Amino acid sequence: MDIIINDSLDGRSVLDIIRRELGVSRATLKYLKFMENGIMLNGVHVTVRRTVSTGDVLSIAVEDAQSPAELTPSDISLDIAYEDDNVVVPSKPADMPTHQSFGHYGDTVANALAYRYASKGIPFVFRPVNRLDKNTSGLLLIARNRLSAAFLFNAMKQKRINKQYVALLDGSLSTPVGETAIIDTYIRRTAKSIIVREVCAENEGGDRAITEYTVLCKNDAYTLVRATPVTGRTHQLRVHFASLGAPILGDDMYGSPSELISRHALHSYFLSFPDADGKDDISVYSPLPCDMRSAVMLTLGGSLCEVNDEIIQKIMP
Repeated sequence: MDIIINDSLDGRSVLDIIRRELGVSRATLKYLKFMENGIMLNGVHVTVRRTVSTGDVLSIAVEDAQSPAELTPSDISLDIAYEDDNVVVPSKPADMPTHQSFGHYGDTVANALAYRYASKGIPFVFRPVNRLDKNTSGLLLIARNRLSAAFLFNAMKQKRINKQYVALLDGSLSTPVGETAIIDTYIRRTAKSIIVREVCAENEGGDRAITEYTVLCKNDAYTLVRATPVTGRTHQLRVHFASLGAPILGDDMYGSPSELISRHALHSYFLSFPDADGKDDISVYSPLPCDMRSAVMLTLGGSLCEVNDEIIQKIMP
């Protein structure tokens, strides 16, 4: 990962950037310290005490820790919504993990992309710019080279990457159709789990979490929303809508299972990011997959006919 130091990072230590900006764990940091070329500044190995200046290039070997040889190519179906020399944007199906983990060594987006490029004789290292929960479907932004990864990392810091989701909620929100609202809370891990999150007060150990949403359609029992996570906390959308009393349909962690869909009804339908020149934005859309489309029609079909919304036309063409 290459980070071009901007004015906001000027004068800070390498340690501060790695721990605070990148969120690298202490164990990984220790590994990087003793790894050849693990931490480089302008092409020279440095210690974490070194301070940086605007224009410097800090190179961290985090993303290359897993070599292509360790990533098994798997011939599994994966729709590609957009691709160029710098990025690839797959539309991930539900029930497919983004990257390899315990119990998932050959059925992930990373494995599918490794096969795609291996079959074309193109070297590939998996560099995801964003991730999705296994059962969340939709668009993922993957950098295809180190330069693109560094560029997109900076673009994310500058709020130039826009991610929007569609969620079908098990409950009727009070927000009128067509209106936009903000959820602004703090989110923390629960005391009994390292996975489950909960809303908490400002001084109770959580991180601030902000979600903007627009009600696309609703009836007395269900609501269809477009949601934009302004911050990127774990399970943010799932926790936020559950806190309003309308959890995402089928979410068995923050709500309850549903006979209408076998996973939580959340889909990453829109993604925009700057092109390689940094001048124009590339916008990519992904229509709802069949299971979510079916659930929307079964719950809101009658109400949907009364709504003439551009977003609905994009997700249900």
